[in-house]
Amino acid sequence: MKTSAMFWVAMTTIVLIMVTIMVSMGFSFNWVFYVTVLGQAMVVYMVYRVLIDDYKTDKTFDDFYEDYPIGRRLN
Repeated sequence: MKTSAMFWVAMTTIVLIMVTIMVSMGFSFNWVFYVTVLGQAMVVYMVYRVLIDDYKTDKTFDDFYEDYPIGRRLN
């Protein structure tokens, strides 16, 4: 099963939020340290997966931003 790059973005975010929660709850240093190292490794792998992702789009720079079309600018 091939996982998408967005899966790794979500999992890395969850792990790093978990580190923050563990620190605020006073977990043992060993647990926090190992989960932090795991999170850092996941960040490196996540960046690698995002960069090699075979993502295609038909959008161009002329499309600007979809949530703020050029024709609807408020001046």
